[in-house]
Amino acid sequence: MILPHERVADIRMRLDRDGRVIAAELARDYETSEDTIRRDLRDLAAAGFCRRVYGGALPISPASGTLAERRLVNADVKMALGRAAAALAVPGQLIVLDAGSTNLCIARALATQASLTIATNAPSIAAALEHASGIDLIMIGGSVDKRTGGTLGARALRDALVLRPDLYFIGACAVEVETGVSVFGAEEAELKRALIEASGSVATAVTDDKVGTGAPFAVLPWTDLDHLIVEHETSLTRMRRPHDAGPQIHVAQTAKETP
Repeated sequence: MILPHERVADIRMRLDRDGRVIAAELARDYETSEDTIRRDLRDLAAAGFCRRVYGGALPISPASGTLAERRLVNADVKMALGRAAAALAVPGQLIVLDAGSTNLCIARALATQASLTIATNAPSIAAALEHASGIDLIMIGGSVDKRTGGTLGARALRDALVLRPDLYFIGACAVEVETGVSVFGAEEAELKRALIEASGSVATAVTDDKVGTGAPFAVLPWTDLDHLIVEHETSLTRMRRPHDAGPQIHVAQTAKETP
């Protein structure tokens, strides 16, 4: 018979290995009740090892650090994601880029394009586009949140509500089929939901470590996401994707993969 601390350690191992755990499956495998497994998952979630979802748990997204910290991680991959995402832009569009280290790379890729209007709540993104000759730039105001690197709060929400973007690049902390796109902050989620509601199309570019993970505040269901840009097709194996719903998948080419 497996001891409780051994069972919890094994559940953590399964989360790392499989990218998810299902309570009913764990109860069967450990020959215990689902109530016992749910208590284990609650304890793991309280300790910061997972994010509870209906029927089981997901790993916590690693995107909880500050923007300054996140900029230094996977820089080459984020540039490749930025180039792939920028290919979705069409001249004449109004595009919103909200805060995020990958979105900053999208901004740098868009800076060479012409006839775009870009709105952002991120000072770093505005600075990257300030001297781009083909870009008309709109700054969403408000108080800057140091974790996200973007403006949040009532002023930012008011500025966002007058926009009707053709394309919105949403900064995602986590992406999963059951939970969709989620983030770590309540005000961040509120601003994103307002922009989603107003946008013609919504896209997100994510590094592998965000795929198949969860964060506390849901902002967009999987079936309402139009475009998902990922590092590799294999990065989606941790998610159980329905064949008849969900976003169009775009796979970025890194410098090493480019012919």
